[in-house]
Amino acid sequence: MKSKISALFLALIPIFSVAQSYAPAAGLPGSTAIHKNSPLFVQWANGITVERGLIDKSNPAASASGSSYATFGLPNDALGSPSGSVVSLGDGGFAILTFATPISNRPGFDFAVFENGSTAYLELAFVEVSSDGVHYFRFQNHSQTQTQNQLSTFASPEATYINNLAGKYSSEYGTPFNLDDLPENELLDKSNILYVKVIDVVGSINPVFASYDSYGNAINDSFPTPFNSGGFDLQGVGVLDMTLSSANFDKKNKIALYPNPSNGVVYLSNAQNAGIEIVDLNGRKVITVAHYQQQAISISHFSKGVYLVIVTVDENAHQIKLIVN
Repeated sequence: MKSKISALFLALIPIFSVAQSYAPAAGLPGSTAIHKNSPLFVQWANGITVERGLIDKSNPAASASGSSYATFGLPNDALGSPSGSVVSLGDGGFAILTFATPISNRPGFDFAVFENGSTAYLELAFVEVSSDGVHYFRFQNHSQTQTQNQLSTFASPEATYINNLAGKYSSEYGTPFNLDDLPENELLDKSNILYVKVIDVVGSINPVFASYDSYGNAINDSFPTPFNSGGFDLQGVGVLDMTLSSANFDKKNKIALYPNPSNGVVYLSNAQNAGIEIVDLNGRKVITVAHYQQQAISISHFSKGVYLVIVTVDENAHQIKLIVN
């Protein structure tokens, strides 16, 4: 019997070794992490309500700083761009964030959620959106982290095992979300997202307390976290696309980027003598053109992903998202 069990164990090893199928940690090739200082961000959440969870769902009597619920930080600490301040949600707690301008569904990622973890200590959260504040729709998510052994209080899942869960990246990098990932529904207007809901994942693999991904897997992350700062520590939500009124454009002389998406060359119209900068998700300049003369700009050496083209004409800056496919 022992030899059969050993053989079964060995047979399972390749399953886990090939399960790493999602974007890796920030700074690694293929990562989708977006730095908090990226010029791709056009606005940040400016309103929030929070409902805190227990510091330890498996032990409701546990307390820290005089309370059984997470108490660290204030809701407003998660407004604006990430500064290091957070509001801790506790086990299963949640925050609902609002924005000055609705989030719109455009090509590529539309917004990103920031947590204060590190690669050695990631805490995860579900993300939902709503256009009416009543009907919320959750991003399909996946956790491939093993569920045989509980990750301890100061252990961490790996980014490559996680998809569409906030908190998969370390503190200065946001986890991005694409509204295209949500199925069409008459109760959701993807061009007019007014609310983003961030819900702490209870990282227990005990079925009594566990949170489950879209495939029915218990999501294994640091558990328990019996501190006043327990649960997901929300730093902020940044918007990569927002609904723009017609006043934001000069319709007669509108600057256009084409073809877009592209993987070869791109051109700009109505940008004669403009200054051109193309920056990546981390805000690094990858191309600079001092005086554009309607020439082709080669992007064939770019990695697939989202970039921002900044066109400066008469000291006025115009921003256009470029998708490299």
